[in-house]
Parts: sequence; structure tokens; C-alpha cells
Amino acid sequence: MDWVRRRAGSLLGLGLIGGLVWTTVVTLSQPNWYDPGQDCARRTGAMDAVPRTSWFPPSASCVSGGEVHQYMSTTRSVVLSVLGVLLLIVLAAGLILTVQRLTGEPGPLRTGDGVALGRRRRSHLAFGALDMAVAFALITFLNAVAIVFGGLPGGVLVIVTSLAGLSAFGTVLDRHMGPLPSTALDSRRRGTVAGVATYGVVFAATAVSGQLPFFRFWAVPLGAVTYAVIAGVQWTRTSQPQPSQL
Repeated sequence: MDWVRRRAGSLLGLGLIGGLVWTTVVTLSQPNWYDPGQDCARRTGAMDAVPRTSWFPPSASCVSGGEVHQYMSTTRSVVLSVLGVLLLIVLAAGLILTVQRLTGEPGPLRTGDGVALGRRRRSHLAFGALDMAVAFALITFLNAVAIVFGGLPGGVLVIVTSLAGLSAFGTVLDRHMGPLPSTALDSRRRGTVAGVATYGVVFAATAVSGQLPFFRFWAVPLGAVTYAVIAGVQWTRTSQPQPSQL
């Protein structure tokens, strides 16, 4: 069980990537999202054909004059349904195990003796913000692609993928440039908070501006600035003297 818990991130990543591929395959197996009526007309030969689609179980048909024409084969629908259930199980297990890691063993304490903490802090805020900007540029692109090719399920999966990816990315940044003294558990917690909070701010700003579901490119500098502020607060809290234990 310990081995599985250590591989929680890989399990979650496998489920998320598999889910994104699944939503893409389902979308491509249904009438074109841009003009589904034209696809149905091409398939049935009837210009008045109306598409009917379902995400779970995955299915697609075209209705014309009370007659139903299957757009997606029954075999494909069954196979995609079974794969969808398996992917949901993998995703749920990966999420549960990943959350459990935030309450796991702290690991050895890195004291930071001999480390120039001021320089480390400046590097963390500057390069961490730059790296987060690159991450949000990628998220902005993937967000649009997932919604176009994956519909609502694809958009939801991209949100979960972004949260998991930013949490892992924030943890890596914290381990290499974050506050000291610190343990591996401290880095996981700070990285998760920084990643989730940064995404939350960008998502909220996008919603308030009325731009959802698509992120705009101003999300890139906003994500970078937000991460730098959060990381700076984490440094301040870590450097504050802890109350003595009586």
C-alpha cells in the first residue's frame, strides 16, 4: 500500500491523461460540434436530420422523420462506456491517494544551514513566477483545446488536471527554492496551496470578467504575480519565530 501511495501522482496522471483521450475519442465519434446537423445530413442523406448525443453512455444518433439512424456503433459505445468506468475508478483512487499524501510522513528536516536564504527567496519569487507564467500559457491553450474537442467533460478534466499539475509544479518549485527549514511534507503542502490558490484567483478573475469558459492571455501574467505573492507570504510565515513550547 505504501508503494501505491508513493505512486499516487503517477496513478492520478494516468487517469487524467486517459480521461482527456477518452473525451476526445467520444467527441470525434459524435457529429461535428460546429455543425452537427450537416454531419447527420451527410450520414443519413436527409437535410432535416437532428442529432442526439449522450456522453454517458457514449452514443450518437440522427433522427429524421421519426426514423433513428445510429451515428456511433453499439460496439464502440459499449467499449467507450467500459473504458469510462475504469478511468473513473483510476481517477478516484489517484485523487484519494494524492490527498492522503498531504497527511503522510514529514520526512527529514532540511535546516538550510549554510544556505543564503535571501538569495534563495529572491530566486523563488522571480524564477517561480516566470515558471508559473509558462505553466499558465500552456493551461490557457489546453483549456481551449479541451473544451473544443472534449466538451463539458473535457473542460472539467482540464480543471482537475490543471489543479493537480500546478500543485505538483508548486511542490517541485518549493523543494528546490522554497523556504527553509522545511520537510518534504511542508513542501507538498505549500506547493499544493500555492498551485490551487493561484488557479483559483485566475479562474475567479476570468469568471468576473465574463470570459468563462475560455481563459484569456492576461491569465499568464496574473498567474505569475499571484504565485509570487503567495510564495512571498509563505516565506514570511516560515521565517517568523515559532512560539516556544511550555
